[in-house]
Amino acid sequence: MLGRRPNELSGGQQQRTALARALVKDADLVLLDEPLANLDYKLREELRDELPKLFQDRGCTVVYATSEPTEALLLGGHTATMHEGRITQFGETKDVYRQPSDLRSAMVFSDPPINSAEVTKKGDAFHLNDHASWPAEGAKKNLRDGTYWIAIRPHFVTPANGNIHAVKVSGRVLVTELSGSESVIHFELGGHTWISQSHGIHAFNVGDSAEFDIDIAHGLLFGAENERVAA
Repeated sequence: MLGRRPNELSGGQQQRTALARALVKDADLVLLDEPLANLDYKLREELRDELPKLFQDRGCTVVYATSEPTEALLLGGHTATMHEGRITQFGETKDVYRQPSDLRSAMVFSDPPINSAEVTKKGDAFHLNDHASWPAEGAKKNLRDGTYWIAIRPHFVTPANGNIHAVKVSGRVLVTELSGSESVIHFELGGHTWISQSHGIHAFNVGDSAEFDIDIAHGLLFGAENERVAA
């Protein structure tokens, strides 16, 4: 691209050229603001794999800003989740993903969006609605009765398959997305839109009532101030 003027380059070519300029300077600090946003899908996937290798032995600090949680997970290292200009959590990427410190961090660092809803603890059980409840186990037994928030990633919500350990819920199908090897189903439950992500083809008609299994063992529980409780 050396013989071309900037306005003769496409958006993707400008982005790759800017990335090359940043790399060739061999700087101690490299700042990348969504460097793959203007690239086509295939090239973006290739560069996601290539970038960590390019920086592996350079001895520099790389700050990579992205709105896609998948990119952060693929790059590894350390992640800071942000909301309205403020850092909500910072740590090793895998720890921030698996152990969000508050509900906002869990919501920022999830794709598809994490499911969340209010639940009520009464005695030794949590209640999502009149038909869905589960026992309070482990450290959750010691929590005082009251209102909490439950957050569950979409891949732990699947079309009903006879799992006797899952919490059963019924919801009205809003959208079905089929990608060939995966199904993403949006459904309405208790006034909230929930998302199910599962392997295989699970076709539902919009407006149908469908049964889903929630693997509640992987649910994240948050208190009234959105802080993580009973980890």
